[in-house]
Amino acid sequence: MSPDAPRLSQRFYSPHFGMASFLRAQRPQKYLVAENTFSRIQIFEQRSTVGGIWNYVPCPDGAQDSLAPPCNSYDTDDAIGHRTERSPQRSVMDLSAVNDRLLTPLYDRLETNIPRDLMGFSDLEWAQECQLFPKHQTVLEYIEQYSQDIKHLIAHNTRVVNVRQEGSRWHIDTQPIESAHHQDVDHHVFDAVIVASGHFDDPYMPNVPGMKEWMQRYPGSILHSKYYRTPDRFANKRVIVVGNSASGTDIGAQIRTVCKAPLVASTRSISYLQAEAPSGQLDKPAISEFLVKDRTVIFTDGSQEKHVDMVLYCTGYLYSFPFLKGLDVPVVTTGERVQNLYQHLFYRPNPSLVFPTLNQKIIPFPFAEAQGAVIARVLSGRLALPASAEMKVWERQAMATTDSERDFHVLKFPKDANYINMMHDWAMRARGNDELLSDGARSVASTALPAKRISFEGIPPAVGKRPPYWSEREYWMRERFPAIKKAFQDYGEARYSKRTLAEVDFVYDG
Repeated sequence: MSPDAPRLSQRFYSPHFGMASFLRAQRPQKYLVAENTFSRIQIFEQRSTVGGIWNYVPCPDGAQDSLAPPCNSYDTDDAIGHRTERSPQRSVMDLSAVNDRLLTPLYDRLETNIPRDLMGFSDLEWAQECQLFPKHQTVLEYIEQYSQDIKHLIAHNTRVVNVRQEGSRWHIDTQPIESAHHQDVDHHVFDAVIVASGHFDDPYMPNVPGMKEWMQRYPGSILHSKYYRTPDRFANKRVIVVGNSASGTDIGAQIRTVCKAPLVASTRSISYLQAEAPSGQLDKPAISEFLVKDRTVIFTDGSQEKHVDMVLYCTGYLYSFPFLKGLDVPVVTTGERVQNLYQHLFYRPNPSLVFPTLNQKIIPFPFAEAQGAVIARVLSGRLALPASAEMKVWERQAMATTDSERDFHVLKFPKDANYINMMHDWAMRARGNDELLSDGARSVASTALPAKRISFEGIPPAVGKRPPYWSEREYWMRERFPAIKKAFQDYGEARYSKRTLAEVDFVYDG
């Protein structure tokens, strides 16, 4: 073990295999296994199945109508486990019935917005008959197939209720999901914790003046996309969709086919997925006020829409880790980002606590693989981390180049692609791979992105599992995937037979 690396025994824990949870945890687990170093690897998963948010869960009757107005304060005692004086705008729900069913944000007609050539794991091909942008059912099948060789590590139907540090080790309390008694708690001790619980649980909504009065007067008329399943509820209604990222553009396209024309799309910026307003859509800026009279919505440019029936917020989620209440140095205070991390991964006060795949606007599967390789090599002691002071400098510099707290984990192209390759090169510098290095470096530089890739082509890693590395072809696909998705959708029902980029007239000739 490198003297600079955290001293760890060989038992690992990864809480809740949720959506990104499972996808994220799954990749680190495979890389941990490949290290052939750890005496115990344990995964706790709330569900009875793998797949996380790729499990479709019908929205229970009445759950959509239980959405309450955003609070004026962010009480993290029941949300993220650490109080703060700051007050981000957020939604709060009575989710007792919903949580029992482990609701996901998956909706009926969801297809991926990433082509399968770019989306998949590096060591598992998609089924030959799979369409170019897979349906959610296909993605779940793909993940189930991918998980076969680590299923023995998973404790299903198990909820993590508390994670705390005592001395150099982590103490974990878990409960069976079906337990009706709070005292039914199992205790575990581990040397490292991988928090792969995802960030699609705690819906975010802005706190707009007049929203509370509107929601009290017209219950169920303001919703969050987490509770959207089909466009049927919006048929023949005046609808505003707020937000224009992946869910906003896709759900908006579905609602546009059934609502009163035009669909009003309220956004703060130009969508990277939709360059111009499609037919049947009226673009508006952010909402500035709700007026109960005439069901009026006012926008920041002074314009207004009257007799609005439904407003659907596709505005993302807050970071929330309710089982991490005992950390002396918090990882979340406002829910807008995860704090005190190095490279969006390692908890600076104790790097044996790790948070994979927190980032947004990324390609999750290969991204998680690249991070998994680094996590496994650091925890096995084959890679060293910088000193705590240097890790703190990295976070401060990264924050200085970010427009807002909510954008801290956003890695828009090409940052996400560069990060994948940086993780690859960092992992390949691990001890045991010294003969592959031209400069003998053993730890990553403090800069986020290396200026030049070290060539490892054709040389297998001495130990462990090789992470993915993006070539010019992956960069080409990543830059063009919104255009590829539009071309795919333009085929209408015929799109289901399209399986390759060439079939939608995209050919890489590099």
